[in-house]
Amino acid sequence: MARKKVFVSFDFDHDATIKMLLVNQSKLPDTPFDIWDSSVKDHLDGDWEAKVRRKIRDADIVCVLCGEHTHTAKGVAIELQIAKELGKSYFLLWGYKDKTCTKPRTATEADKIYKWEWDVLSRLIHGDR
Repeated sequence: MARKKVFVSFDFDHDATIKMLLVNQSKLPDTPFDIWDSSVKDHLDGDWEAKVRRKIRDADIVCVLCGEHTHTAKGVAIELQIAKELGKSYFLLWGYKDKTCTKPRTATEADKIYKWEWDVLSRLIHGDR
């Protein structure tokens, strides 16, 4: 299977560590994806949304890393909304085994948060939901 370009949306203030874990996982030799780009720590004004829109447009798929505070992360909510507007495939990933993770505000009730396991992640990257 071809490697996919993944945009990773995450709560910069609370979940930078798990984002780095995903980046490190993407560097393994049998990984079916590359981290193409990810959330940025910028103010939500000016052309921030236009910059993110271009980044998401250039990716094949969007991964939303969910942590305890994702439901309050304005940037993650906007990034997910942009992905939806662009018709990008996306999935939500449970970021912590030992914590209660939440969905972004713009997720639907039907959006499932998937367990972060290698085989699950590989299937999600290739559209299996």
